[in-house]
Amino acid sequence: MAIKPIEFADGVCRMIDQRLLPAEQVWREYSDYRGVAEAIVTMVVRGAPAIGVAAAFGAALAAREIDAADYQSFAERFAACCDELAATRPTAVNLFWALERMRRVAAENCTLPLAQLRTRLLDEALEIAAADEEINRAMGGHGQQLLPRRASVLTHCNAGALATGGYGTALGVIRAAVEAGKQIAVYADETRPFWQGARLTAWELQQDDIPVTVICDNMAGYLMQQGKIDAVIVGADRIAANGDVANKIGTYSVAVLARQHDIPFYVAAPLSTIDISLASGREIPIEERSAAEITHCGGRQLVPDGVAVYNPSFDVTPAHLVSAIITESGVVSADYESGLRRLCV
Repeated sequence: MAIKPIEFADGVCRMIDQRLLPAEQVWREYSDYRGVAEAIVTMVVRGAPAIGVAAAFGAALAAREIDAADYQSFAERFAACCDELAATRPTAVNLFWALERMRRVAAENCTLPLAQLRTRLLDEALEIAAADEEINRAMGGHGQQLLPRRASVLTHCNAGALATGGYGTALGVIRAAVEAGKQIAVYADETRPFWQGARLTAWELQQDDIPVTVICDNMAGYLMQQGKIDAVIVGADRIAANGDVANKIGTYSVAVLARQHDIPFYVAAPLSTIDISLASGREIPIEERSAAEITHCGGRQLVPDGVAVYNPSFDVTPAHLVSAIITESGVVSADYESGLRRLCV
């Protein structure tokens, strides 16, 4: 897929507004870090790797905006800007990984003239964006080996090119399998309440002429019971040291159904999504989003006024339900504690 959801050109960060897909393809331009922060919060850009790329560009824009006479003054304000970007969404660890990388580059180049330091930070953000697609292609190469020559694969949410710097994580595995000559058809959970599967995954796969069928979230178990699903592949927003996986709400339900029906449940995620500092998924912060995402759809009210609404954006799938975790450095299964640590060293 040629499209990338985020790029930096002519001094501005450009993002495709994913809220409007598939009906409209609108690009937004951001020339300051606060605009980037708002884009992350409002889900103009979404998907853990893409959020990390956006945050890196936001940090580079912040560096450009800071008017300081010396490095110390610059560093204090740069840290505050990075903190503001970090506060946008709490679950996706790639956000914090990218910002930490930008902070580290600033500190390591503290002796440079500030104009050169700003250039160095932009170069780092561009490198993060470029490397992400390469990582996804490597991940796809490892993951596609897990799929048979013919397979129907169920996905949940959107872990494709739109959620990354390009190519995709879960959809990257599917793309790599198709490129290897395998016959892959996809069932895409609609993924309520933001409809990432119905709107984004279906749109991406249609662009690539990969057969895709959209189903309601509550249909997955029936399709498994009917023998129509050969494997499940999802992405991740954060993976704890023990292999517990935080991903879009509803992922845990799909994993339980897959185990019941003896269907492999695979997670595709870059090493930057693995948070070795957290012992288990119980420590992963779960973002709660606006009730309006549930009470309204397309401007139409669906829920009566005054009714309570609970809208956690993610859930945690325990490691024992995960058949394998696919990364750019290889596939880990069973002993996630040692396997993930080994890859992250």
